[in-house]
Amino acid sequence: MSDTVSRRSALRLLGSCALVAAAAVTGGPAYALPGRPAVRRRAGPRPLPRVEALIGRLTLDEKVALLHGTEDPDGLGQAGYIPGVPRLGIPPLRLADGPAGVRVKAHATALPAPILLAAAFDPSLARAYGRVIGREGRALGQDVLLSPMVNLIRTPYAGRNFETFGEDPLLAADLVAEEIRGIQGEGLIATVKHFAGNNQEKDRMSVDVRIDEQTLHETELRGFEAAVAAGCGAVMAAYNKVNGRFASESEQLLGTVLRRRWNFGGWVMTDWDAARSTAPSIAAGLDMEMPAGTRFGAPLAKAVRGGDVPQSEVDRSVRRLLGVLDRFGLLDADGPARPERDAQAGARIALEVAKAGATLLRNEEGTLPLTDAADRSVAVVGPTGQVPFVSGGGSAHVVPDRATSPLDAIRKRAGDDARVRYALGEDVFGRALPGGALTRGLDAEGQGVAAGEEWRYDGTLRVAEDDEWTLVLHYTGEDRPVVHLGDRELYPVRRGTAEYFAGGLVSTAPDGLGVRRATLRLTAGEHRLRITAKGGEEGQKFRLRHITGATRAEDVAAAVEVARAADSVVLFAYEDATEGQDRTSLALPGHQEALIEAVTAVNSRTTVVLNTSSAVSMPWLRHTGAVLQMYYPGQEGAAATAAVLFGDTDPGGRLTQSFPVDERTHPTAGDPRRYPGVDGREEYTEGIHVGYRWYAARGLRALFPFGHGLSYTAFAYEDLDVRAADGGVDVTFTVRNTGARQGVTVAQVYLGPAPGLRLDQAETALAGYRRLTLDAGERRRVAVRVSRRSLSSWDPARHDWVLGTGLRTVRVGASAEDLRLWGQVRVEPRG
Repeated sequence: MSDTVSRRSALRLLGSCALVAAAAVTGGPAYALPGRPAVRRRAGPRPLPRVEALIGRLTLDEKVALLHGTEDPDGLGQAGYIPGVPRLGIPPLRLADGPAGVRVKAHATALPAPILLAAAFDPSLARAYGRVIGREGRALGQDVLLSPMVNLIRTPYAGRNFETFGEDPLLAADLVAEEIRGIQGEGLIATVKHFAGNNQEKDRMSVDVRIDEQTLHETELRGFEAAVAAGCGAVMAAYNKVNGRFASESEQLLGTVLRRRWNFGGWVMTDWDAARSTAPSIAAGLDMEMPAGTRFGAPLAKAVRGGDVPQSEVDRSVRRLLGVLDRFGLLDADGPARPERDAQAGARIALEVAKAGATLLRNEEGTLPLTDAADRSVAVVGPTGQVPFVSGGGSAHVVPDRATSPLDAIRKRAGDDARVRYALGEDVFGRALPGGALTRGLDAEGQGVAAGEEWRYDGTLRVAEDDEWTLVLHYTGEDRPVVHLGDRELYPVRRGTAEYFAGGLVSTAPDGLGVRRATLRLTAGEHRLRITAKGGEEGQKFRLRHITGATRAEDVAAAVEVARAADSVVLFAYEDATEGQDRTSLALPGHQEALIEAVTAVNSRTTVVLNTSSAVSMPWLRHTGAVLQMYYPGQEGAAATAAVLFGDTDPGGRLTQSFPVDERTHPTAGDPRRYPGVDGREEYTEGIHVGYRWYAARGLRALFPFGHGLSYTAFAYEDLDVRAADGGVDVTFTVRNTGARQGVTVAQVYLGPAPGLRLDQAETALAGYRRLTLDAGERRRVAVRVSRRSLSSWDPARHDWVLGTGLRTVRVGASAEDLRLWGQVRVEPRG
């Protein structure tokens, strides 16, 4: 989203991608790039008679109107709108955000964040997840979903890591393909995004991603290629540049790769307000500008009439759009019927995903599950123990049907015989100001302003002693009250999307009021406080609250008291990420680290439940009994968390991103050229060694490695057999549950480099996996197929894939750093 977008545009943020099939990169005649060897071309989509007839009847203005967004006269709260052409039976299109559920005004199923879905390592679950979104999107009046996102996690600071699948190209490709099949199987057009290289939010509108050809194809593009092969109907071009050209006007990306190599036949749209040009963009392969027509509205029509843009290029873009609509039956006279929402079915899948992706990082001395004496007296600590953390901020936010608090879920599961006490520990929304702190004229706990009125206050805030203060403003209405303390404006309008996207938790009070904070050091005495508030069309209500060093100390002391008296502690910690901004630290925000240290000092049986978007640093780890990673778990997150805590379900998740030991040891640490970039240029100099591959190449260990996750039981891996077969490799082995209860493991197959291939290769790369649920004592023979693609590397000299032949090492285990079986296989040039 642009830094200059309007509030209305910001609140209706979009993404875009739809349908169209493609198969393997073989067959068809070849085409040549200037100065490059020939590359195979596959036959493009065949002309559709109905589409061609419509193109012949459409006027130029009608065609142009199909290629850019506009205001929806009957808006449903979605991100974008295309008006259609009623006289020719071309329907309007509504486009909604939806990485974790359909983002409109109405209630929808708030699914767990995609990063939690990915932790299940279960493509079939990704398809079920997609089906929920697909059905609800259609039921809620939408035609196009601006999701899924398949950019890889490259840096732990990226603000949208929770919206994507992880750091591994194979896993991301598998999951995005199945989610798209689920979405589109329900009749909703899916949009894969952000093509390509949008791996950070900082400077996303302008940063130039410098990435070599091999790295681009082997890492970032693999998921997009899988999305196209799965039939994705639309692609959303990224904001950023790739190798000097904005993605939305890159012929290399949109033409050479997307259209000719992958045979994509759907349409390409911009991210919101990301159109950079008219003639260069449409020539490169951009088809649609969203959410308005700054470049593809009147300027496009003028360019065609003036001869700067050929009519054929406009027809080509219209053809791509109408071809997808025809494929989905949207050009039929009556059109496909819209289903009813099935909220119960959505809730069931939301719960299943949250349980399947729950990832147990640490469990010392049987801290979990909470059983016997451990579940009779439980202390729950932390703000997200009482206020459910449903989803991240930005375009991922969903209005849920319901969301129970973890505290209530824990009390319900523990039963009437258990003692469950709660302590806030870390104040997020502030306390009422103490009596006598303000001069008269302001009701700090509920000041009202009538519609159409303007209200002013000019008074005094009295501070008893020197301290750090956080003044917390809760407000309704479009116009936030303007507050000055002394000469400082406390809540100025933020630049760009930061004004509207401020996280999924801390930006909204439990009663729905918006929240802003300002922290400053205040000396004892009187401070002038001025407030101006406008009632707007519907009136305004606001509160002014506070948090100080003294109140924080009281909250921590109360948490320590309940923790000391309990047999077990469940401490909820959070980090609130959002679109439009990156994290500035891997540490938990606020004073949560001090809270964890204080609580674990008096009760070693403390489980820290993390509601975070991505990896966090854990200097407090050694003092905890257990750590459970729940990310942003959706509307059923409380029930899922309780089920895992009490052992009703085995924690089934495994990390899809490496958790670094600290800020100094991860792939983008210490090199600003890699992140966040220098002078507008970001260099992917780590090459193909993204995530766990970087750790392996340097012989380093992560705090928690890719693929890590504990079970409440134990598993043995045995009897490895590795054989070359039919152009790939068949890997078979036995997994045995050696514990006393049913449990889940994710068996992972990793592949070593080809000895004779003179290209950069990963020391170890995920080549296959299998999620298994085994009863106590059960053993199962597992077969995993390693594909020819996983055995291949991209050769930039040939601009194509080359098979890595020779003796290849295969390892099998429970994470990238827990590899228990080892074998070798000879890969022949043909086989």
